[in-house]
Amino acid sequence: MTNAGKALAGKVALVTGGGRGIGRAIAMAYAQSGAAVCCAARTRAEIEAVAGEIEAAGGQALAVTTDVADLLSVQRAVAATVARFGGLDIVVINAGVSPQKSSVAESDPTVWSQTIAINLTGAYYCAKAAVPHLKARGGGKIITIGSGMGRRGAPGASAYSVSKAGLWMFTRVLAQELRADGISVNELTPGPVITAMNSGPHADSSTIFDGEWFKQPDDVVPLALFLASAPDIGPTAQSYSLMRRDG
Repeated sequence: MTNAGKALAGKVALVTGGGRGIGRAIAMAYAQSGAAVCCAARTRAEIEAVAGEIEAAGGQALAVTTDVADLLSVQRAVAATVARFGGLDIVVINAGVSPQKSSVAESDPTVWSQTIAINLTGAYYCAKAAVPHLKARGGGKIITIGSGMGRRGAPGASAYSVSKAGLWMFTRVLAQELRADGISVNELTPGPVITAMNSGPHADSSTIFDGEWFKQPDDVVPLALFLASAPDIGPTAQSYSLMRRDG
């Protein structure tokens, strides 16, 4: 794999939740576009498999077991990335959970708190650990993976909806804080994607749910590449959604 002429040549990316689904697809695409990639997630075997695929294709990759709900774990992942590749340019905040539906009255407080800890506080930890290194490079990109549920909510999904609503506001605030440093912060809202977290007997690429089509993880890649390779004076504090293929 040669990096000459590739959009992300010379860049270093860290992708949380990089062992499966959307995170895996983005990690593979960034590597194919020339970036060195750290795949960070809790399941060691999955991130090692992705890193192995990237390296087998001639790319550069690192697998770091990471729990985004643990600040020290996130800091170790960022430090390992910088130590291995010499810096950090792109952070994709993708790791997340979506618990089974349950009304507020019937919900488990522990599960509710864990969802917020991973989906929202985890994003804060990732940004807090990464920002000094992005500033050291003179700029960079932070991409949060949001959800339409953070705008409209749904019965039985209070924790997930609240966490994603908070993530969108966090994206906007962080973008304003980092604008002067040349660091863009944008939200990518893919809509329904067929992953281990969002699957079922009726979920396939022809399914339309609530006006949106079920996508494969690879369908998210073009927008993720656009946000990672946009100019330093490009968009920030924006939310980008995938349109229906026939929309």
